[in-house]
Amino acid sequence: MLLSTLGLAFAVTIGPIAPDSPGREPQLAVDKSIVGLTFGAANAIYFSSSPDAGKTFSTPVKVAEAEIIPMTRHRGPRLAFSRKAIVITAVVGRTSATGPHAHGLPSDGDLIEWRSTDGGKTWSKGIRVNDVAGGPTEGLHSLAGDAKDDLFAVWLDKRSGHGTELYGATSTDGGLSWSKNVLVYHSPEGTICECCHPSALIGSDGQILVMWRNWLAGSRDMYLARSRDGSSFGKPEKLGTGSWKLNACPMDGGGLTLLNNRIVTVWRREHEIFLASPGEKEIPLAQGSDVAVASGRSGMYAVWSTPDGIRALSPSQKSPTSLAPKGSFPSVTALPSGEGLAAWEEEGKIVVRQIPH
Repeated sequence: MLLSTLGLAFAVTIGPIAPDSPGREPQLAVDKSIVGLTFGAANAIYFSSSPDAGKTFSTPVKVAEAEIIPMTRHRGPRLAFSRKAIVITAVVGRTSATGPHAHGLPSDGDLIEWRSTDGGKTWSKGIRVNDVAGGPTEGLHSLAGDAKDDLFAVWLDKRSGHGTELYGATSTDGGLSWSKNVLVYHSPEGTICECCHPSALIGSDGQILVMWRNWLAGSRDMYLARSRDGSSFGKPEKLGTGSWKLNACPMDGGGLTLLNNRIVTVWRREHEIFLASPGEKEIPLAQGSDVAVASGRSGMYAVWSTPDGIRALSPSQKSPTSLAPKGSFPSVTALPSGEGLAAWEEEGKIVVRQIPH
């Protein structure tokens, strides 16, 4: 395993696991002083942790493997800390889909959860989150947790056979069990955007927030729904005042965070990234795609991809800076110390770098 540290603005590289197993779709989460990192490689999911704010990471542990684990366009694993466990979710399957839109996806994909109670050294057998088999075949989902044992998973679901819907499930025991699945949103026009990942967040007051790309009147715009209990959601709110008329899926979902108890979302329209809070006009940030966001004691961090590499915006910056000249599909989290921490794919490796505030 190759791990390297570069200068004061250190970067840590992890992998590749093997020459034919490039690291894919990294996701970060923080619990007090521990940073967790999950990613995919070949047909397996891995976990690594850092006790020192991302300066060093443990040798990756294999969480699970399966015949098919989608790893493209934000379809990789998701990670959350609960009070009692570390939880990872991913869509897995056994049989390959066929047809013009197969994209290497499983025809029998299910959303599976694994948990660890010893800091990520060992992992449980997988538990199926979806209660109708084969619904999450698109592989796109999100996982949120809080400081207690509450978790919420949300995913694109095809169980109805009549378009893509948004379903969710709640766990109140740190992932030991999951609730009956809940229909978060059904489009009156038959389907939401079919290939853009949703985002979920649990606030400090227990409120659950879900964001997704809708498809109404020919527009692929971002919407937000809220729930107090995870079993019923309020009327969806369109984000931003503009619209994106598009008869195709951009495969790009964005992210959301809470900044001083204010909901902040980031997402892409055409070739531009916007920041928006519910009920307010969107603010353009930069050109790019695949944006992720997190906030902490110092403020908000955003990272995204461009043709010239990974860009970042930190609380003290008025304009974006370059994190790396290469790379794609970045993730970001906020450290307790106030800095940000980003991870991304780069030439088969997972790269992690701190972002000064």
